[in-house]
Amino acid sequence: MQSVIDGLCELSLKDPMTGLANRRHFLSVLEREIDGVARSGEPALLLMLDIDHFKSINDTHGHLAGDQVLQAVARCLSRCIRPMDTVARYGGEEFAVVLPNCLVSVGEAVAERIRMTVESLMISVGPSSHVKATISIGGAYAPAWVRSTAPLWIERADNLLYRAKSEGRNRVCIDHQQAIAVSAEEKNLLFGHLALGEPAWLERVAVEPASGSVSGVGE
Repeated sequence: MQSVIDGLCELSLKDPMTGLANRRHFLSVLEREIDGVARSGEPALLLMLDIDHFKSINDTHGHLAGDQVLQAVARCLSRCIRPMDTVARYGGEEFAVVLPNCLVSVGEAVAERIRMTVESLMISVGPSSHVKATISIGGAYAPAWVRSTAPLWIERADNLLYRAKSEGRNRVCIDHQQAIAVSAEEKNLLFGHLALGEPAWLERVAVEPASGSVSGVGE
């Protein structure tokens, strides 16, 4: 009975098409990583990846070939990451990779290696038919020492993915502003509580030590 339960739990966390983590598991990992970054300040990188011109692959070779491309790219991504990393199918032809403790100095190199490895694939989609695929990658670091949110982190990485697409596809765009790239909503999460009382940065009027009177413009 326990083995059946364990099997069902595993299935609930995996994408049936690719065998990767599904979106539900990915979001759980992302929330856990946000907590870790907020506590330790260790750099964590989120990559959003999208197969270029995937609709064209489906239209030209059929949906079965599209499924084979998805599976081949998924296997490739799994080989490119560390055991501590998480790769998931985010939806459709889009994937996500969570890289904890990934130094800013190496993040782009890791993403570039993933891109080049996928580009080198020759994917068999029939007895004598092969397809080559490329991916575009956008990445964002979680702000250090900040308790952000999963939607904000995903949005930042997605924006870089859209930029990679708009600049020609088959490329990597990484946000290096780990500590200072904080959105208005993230700032509100950080400092919003200060608005409940007197702002800490307001200067108080000076009090004269001798008389105890308050100095002001009218004196």
